[in-house]
Amino acid sequence: MILTVTLNAALDVTYRVPELRPHTTHRVTEVTERPGGKGLNVARVLAALGHDTVVTGFVGGVTGAVLRQLLGKIAMPRTGPKTPHGTITDALVPIAGTTRRTIGVVDATTGDTTQFNEPGPIVTTPEWSTFMDAYGRLLREASAVALCGSLPPGVPVGTYAQLIREAHAAGVPTLLDTSGEPLRRGIAARPHLVKPNIDELAGLTGSTDPLRAARDARRRGARAVAASLGPHGMLAVTAHGAWRATPPRRLAGNPTGAGDAAVAGLLSGLVEEAPWPDRLARAVALSAAAVRAPVAGEFDRAVYDEVLAGVEVTEHPAAA
Repeated sequence: MILTVTLNAALDVTYRVPELRPHTTHRVTEVTERPGGKGLNVARVLAALGHDTVVTGFVGGVTGAVLRQLLGKIAMPRTGPKTPHGTITDALVPIAGTTRRTIGVVDATTGDTTQFNEPGPIVTTPEWSTFMDAYGRLLREASAVALCGSLPPGVPVGTYAQLIREAHAAGVPTLLDTSGEPLRRGIAARPHLVKPNIDELAGLTGSTDPLRAARDARRRGARAVAASLGPHGMLAVTAHGAWRATPPRRLAGNPTGAGDAAVAGLLSGLVEEAPWPDRLARAVALSAAAVRAPVAGEFDRAVYDEVLAGVEVTEHPAAA
């Protein structure tokens, strides 16, 4: 199974309005609630690809209870002639604090989304110890682990580095998807793969050139870097070479969750031991297909198949 860690899980609430205008009252035409946080979104896409996943992190309060209830409704496997569905197992750790919400407001006129993210609950020292015990047990059965998203209050900034070292000790490959100081600290622990976007990569390295910045990130400790270039695709720099994957066309829609879908593509390729060009093509196609889905954690399978067939992957002449 693939383990995803979401220390700052959320209940994603999406509002649709005819038109978003500041300083006015809006009539909401549709409300959608989903289990959220980057790692939970990754797990949902992985399950849709046929992989069994386990989600862990923290959950608490009334919002957390709603999140777990909704997660239970999508956790059971579904199968079809062409779309086998994996399982999602809830291994979230209860805490006294209340799980945060993220509010997304979709403008039906433009298709743009405005996002509001709450900070998350405070995690106590005993709650952290309980999580670490659970994490150690889950690593014994994991084929890979994804460490995703922001850190809740009370959790040390070097937490991801600690979790990466624990995974290394258990022989489990790691993917890190975070930003800022947690990314900087985490890279020093030598994760197998980091997946920053171009802004996060520039913040880490000080370079706005994606190739130069990705190579710098490898020198800082990452064994491989897969940098999201937004609508322009993805760049991977590894010990064996560098590749760029470009989608056949730009798709309009909701970009929330596109990066999480790309992480799922990279993880699935990792556990299947797919060649790097295939991993990148899958990640780019899933990212594009997620843009066409109504909420994070889902993707349009018809768009995925179409984009995957048209992704262009080129080997970079300045291979790592």
